[in-house]
Amino acid sequence: MVSSCCTKSNTAIGRSDIFPKGEKVTNNNFTGSVWLQMLGQNEKSLNTNVGNVTFEPKARTKWHLHPGGQILLVTDGIGYYQEKGYPKKILRKGDVVKCPPNVEHWHGASPESQMVHVAISDNDKGAVVWLQPVTDEEYYK
Repeated sequence: MVSSCCTKSNTAIGRSDIFPKGEKVTNNNFTGSVWLQMLGQNEKSLNTNVGNVTFEPKARTKWHLHPGGQILLVTDGIGYYQEKGYPKKILRKGDVVKCPPNVEHWHGASPESQMVHVAISDNDKGAVVWLQPVTDEEYYK
């Protein structure tokens, strides 16, 4: 059991339009349509990257890891989060995901709903390491 994975916030008031949707992501690190609005990139004094990420239904990241860990704050929709070797978890508005450093994982929207989250990553310990795509079998399991 992963005790640090997901914590439900009882006071969340998130909406998908809290931050701008941003630009459509055009690299191959995602499946489906994803938009990114950086809110703070390479904040040297805070050692963080902060971005608002919008996943259309069925869109998802590749498997990846963050050398400094990652925190996801779900602000809208329904999505998924999975760490390698553990069952997929359902995410809803108000959920907080704490992904430990160097843990392989993926996240994205459910088949029927978009998901929007704010992603906070450490930029002092190294950039994200992108791995293989999440297969349809893994996604729908």
